[in-house]
Amino acid sequence: MVGSVEGHSILVTGGGTGIGSGIAAALAHEGAWVTICGRTQATLESAAEGINAKVGREAVTWHVADVTNESDVQRVVAAAAQWRDGLDGVVANAGGGGALAPLHLQKVSEFERVISLNVIGTFLLAKHAVPIFARAGKGSFVGLSSIAGHLTHPFFGAYPVAKAGVEALIRNAADEYGEAGIRFNAVRPGLTATEIMGFVQPGTPVYESYDANSPLGGATQVDDVAQLIVFLLSDRASRITGQIVNIDGGTSVRRGPDWSAVVEPRFGGHEVALGRAEPPAKG
Repeated sequence: MVGSVEGHSILVTGGGTGIGSGIAAALAHEGAWVTICGRTQATLESAAEGINAKVGREAVTWHVADVTNESDVQRVVAAAAQWRDGLDGVVANAGGGGALAPLHLQKVSEFERVISLNVIGTFLLAKHAVPIFARAGKGSFVGLSSIAGHLTHPFFGAYPVAKAGVEALIRNAADEYGEAGIRFNAVRPGLTATEIMGFVQPGTPVYESYDANSPLGGATQVDDVAQLIVFLLSDRASRITGQIVNIDGGTSVRRGPDWSAVVEPRFGGHEVALGRAEPPAKG
């Protein structure tokens, strides 16, 4: 057993695909009751049905919700708590980046969207989960950060800023609500083998930059991240709070990835990326 989460009721946002689906599956296998949410009903249904079939019980239920919409968050947190008569944990997994571009060519609207999705989404979950946790005298909240919250990631626009914001929120919340018995932690995955990162394959310049800067080499698997999160949600982690845990094959001891081979050609080359030349006119 990774940890004692059997019988626990846990909400996982962005639970239909990628790391979120992997977290839900790992929790269900460990005996938890899992509520997943996301913006696409078909994806949520498929994930829940697949996990339930594998574990042989109705361990996962789902709700359509947008984590940047407060009424949606309030509704889904309440539903998760009502389903199994309580709420033991929340995983703020929903998040993501935006268009890859040099900072001076980033659109303000896209920058704001990424900040909202990651920081506001995590804040709203904490806002509505805290009273439920506090009245029960316990609860574990895990946020999803990234090595981009710690290591520089040129061309990633708002994403590194947003993940650093998530980490600051987690640390402050751990301090603020420790007296109420609530734990707040976050994890920092590195390159992880998910659907959205499927194009970063061995032999490509971007993959090789991750590989060269990771002592253990290669990519992290979704289940590696999921098992860490199960542990942080579990009773075995009862004295762990306010921590940002790297799970990246050691990338965090070296440096971030090099995406220049992908980004620079899109905008007209190295000089454009540095701001020393104008992008070519669109024909």
